[in-house]
Amino acid sequence: MMVKLLSGDKPGSVLLSLILLGIFLSLAFAPFLFEGTRALDTAARICVFIVLVASYDLLLGYTGVVSFAHTIFFGFGAYGVALASIHMGRSFEALAMGAGAGALGAALLAAVIGLFSLRVRAIFFAMITLAVASAVAVLVSQLSVLTGGEDGLTYRIPRELTAAVTYGQAPEWRIALPEAVAPGTEEGPAMLTLGGDRISGKIANYYLVFAGSLILVLLMLRIVNSPFGRVLQAIRENDFRAEAIGYRVVSYRIGVTVLSAVFAALAGSLFAIWLRYVGPDTVLSFEIMIDILLMVVIGGMGTIYGAVIGAVVLMLAQNYLKDLMAGAATGLADVPYAADLLNPDRWLLWLGVLFVLSVYFFPTGVVGRLRGKRG
Repeated sequence: MMVKLLSGDKPGSVLLSLILLGIFLSLAFAPFLFEGTRALDTAARICVFIVLVASYDLLLGYTGVVSFAHTIFFGFGAYGVALASIHMGRSFEALAMGAGAGALGAALLAAVIGLFSLRVRAIFFAMITLAVASAVAVLVSQLSVLTGGEDGLTYRIPRELTAAVTYGQAPEWRIALPEAVAPGTEEGPAMLTLGGDRISGKIANYYLVFAGSLILVLLMLRIVNSPFGRVLQAIRENDFRAEAIGYRVVSYRIGVTVLSAVFAALAGSLFAIWLRYVGPDTVLSFEIMIDILLMVVIGGMGTIYGAVIGAVVLMLAQNYLKDLMAGAATGLADVPYAADLLNPDRWLLWLGVLFVLSVYFFPTGVVGRLRGKRG
């Protein structure tokens, strides 16, 4: 059953299977395992970026197409939900309409870019997409009447997805810890309790993002393991041979560009539902494009599982590396130069070091390295 659900794409090693299972369980039970809104926000962002990175890997990893316009499609989905929520009111119909309109707009733009650009060499296509991305970012910033400009858009989502609504008590999972009780005492064994909190609309919102992301990832697994996906990999390996045996390479590249754009737009819609704010810096900035590339490289190109690993590693580093460095600097305050080197203000430097080390020790990405060591 599980193999069918994964479209026959097994992780390939015991260690990778355990890591992916741990990530899935952590995200599935994040509202009850981790305290605080920051942890929940990080988990939601990981879910969204897994979809976004996997959608980009359809282009780069599976087809060999380098694009710098992926954040445009991400923004289409986000702004679609925002504008629909503003003009249609706070309803699930508005969310659905916004997500659908954003995906349709992204598909049309991707088709236009592909038709006019994918016939040129890869480097020229990359430059064209970079120019289009820059132009769209400037256009969104200047159309303040429609997009809110640099200030972005704030909107309301259905009350059922906000903290103002509660849905009762979450189930409790109790684990006995008998070794924690001294022998001969009248007290029962100590209990580790998970859950038991009231389920708020915020948690429902998280599970909407989680379920949507899971479904989209499974769909992408189905695509890359279908005959269509095999042709994409053949094009990546040698597009001239693929053309010679009868496949229309340009048509396949346009098709995967459109599919990638639709998945990115749907990821943007989930992000907009979670944030309740959309702006150029949150969905269209070039920094997001760089993050996507880093996640693909860290996790491993040409595998959906690489998107999962890359998104988790980079998002956790961006959100918690600074705190870890602050704690380490405090603990090593007496060690010469250690406190200066581990100053939290230098977290980007160490993030860069971690990336260089990951590329050096995992040239094919974490997933590629683990799959090389069959478990």
